[in-house]
Amino acid sequence: MSAAGLPPGQRELDHFPRFGLLPFAARFPRQPGHVQLRICGDVRAEIELDAAQLASLPRVEQCSDFHCVTSWSRRGLRWGGVRLRDAYARLIQPLAGPAPDACQVILHGQDGGRCSLPLADLLADDVLLADQLEGQPLTLDHGAPLRLVAPAHYGYKSVKHLCRLEFRRDLSGYRPSAYRFMEHPRARVALQERGQWLPGWLLRLLYRPLIPYTIARFARASARYHGSTKP
Repeated sequence: MSAAGLPPGQRELDHFPRFGLLPFAARFPRQPGHVQLRICGDVRAEIELDAAQLASLPRVEQCSDFHCVTSWSRRGLRWGGVRLRDAYARLIQPLAGPAPDACQVILHGQDGGRCSLPLADLLADDVLLADQLEGQPLTLDHGAPLRLVAPAHYGYKSVKHLCRLEFRRDLSGYRPSAYRFMEHPRARVALQERGQWLPGWLLRLLYRPLIPYTIARFARASARYHGSTKP
């Protein structure tokens, strides 16, 4: 941790902006009010989990920090939802039956976003399928109707508008949302795993100047979208 109590290379923001890859600024979920999580890939049977099934799991609230790969952080966010570990043990494993060696998971969002994480990382105690932030239902800006929250990993692994978990034995043929050098297989914050092939400190320096422009671009796109969808 740095002197400010943040992971290496991070700086704290006093707000939590909508943020991401620039092509996603004007992309929004197809069904923003509909929770449906498809389980597919190397499984015995493809299934779809709905809101009622997820509601049958124990609900948890956790306070955790969010660390964007571009070097900004927002501390102390209060998330609500269910542990992915519980969903896996109580619903996914018995109903879908992922192959025993399906050790990778590709996470898909309704907006076309995708990333991957090892299943072992997703089963950590603090990884949530979240539907609330600060005691309120998720907004579109922050991933409604359902998103992943994986605090030990950079924010791009916490896929917004989550709609599909694809279990895979390996990642052959997988294409991330970003250029390959921008996605690390694990993206652990404590180890500065910001991407591949380039050191974390260098990527941080390349990303940092883009932060204000990206925040403004996403804010403008949100304002246009919300303006166009008003009744």
